[in-house]
Amino acid sequence: MTDAANVPRKADYGVDAGYLLPLAAIACVALFVVAALSRSPLLLVEASAALFAVGTGLHSSRRGKFLVWEELLDGLRLKGDERVLDIGCGRGAVLLSAAKRLTTGRGFGVDIWSHADQSGNSVGATRRNAEAEKVSDRVAPLTANMMALPFPASTFDVVVSSIAIHNIRGQSGRATAIDEAARVLRPGGRLLVADLSNARAYARRLAELGMAKIGRRSLGWRMWWGGPWRATYLVTATKPDNGTNPTA
Repeated sequence: MTDAANVPRKADYGVDAGYLLPLAAIACVALFVVAALSRSPLLLVEASAALFAVGTGLHSSRRGKFLVWEELLDGLRLKGDERVLDIGCGRGAVLLSAAKRLTTGRGFGVDIWSHADQSGNSVGATRRNAEAEKVSDRVAPLTANMMALPFPASTFDVVVSSIAIHNIRGQSGRATAIDEAARVLRPGGRLLVADLSNARAYARRLAELGMAKIGRRSLGWRMWWGGPWRATYLVTATKPDNGTNPTA
């Protein structure tokens, strides 16, 4: 297993939620100072709660999600020749980690590069990170909408997505993204979707599509975005390899 805790990251993956978390951290520190100067117990409790919430979000963005995804990718036991797709790849945190496990395989990442979702988000930033992590020959970041993936059916052995699909407004749009993820999976291919909400809806949709081995679980405190009330859940599934393709 890769010991992610002891492997320094060579690239800059930014901060999730754009610059909201850093700005919120500054505001919380200011509130804490005011509370301390005023000696108000109520303000101190409120400031402490706010600092806890922002602190868990920053930890998840800068450290926790990397540790969790290292474990998830290790659990796939990739052979190295797979084609992997990261939906909503951002600056490449999961995409490039997957690419390090590939030899003759290739990783693809799609995103619309919203700065509101991740600070400094751009295809150029992802390419620079790929170069820094020495996997640029194994990855291809593309500009594309996850509701209309530019790939034929049954293209990928593994499809992953981390804290991305919830950004689509509307249940129908999110369902379409799940449909697309299942469509581009090869029979026998595996899907891993980590998201803040809608996990039950994703699992239901995958069942409707005829996917197998559907699972849902919390990813724990390392991917809390403010506290246990804003936890990340993982939905997993496998595309049936039985000679039929219900999602093609």
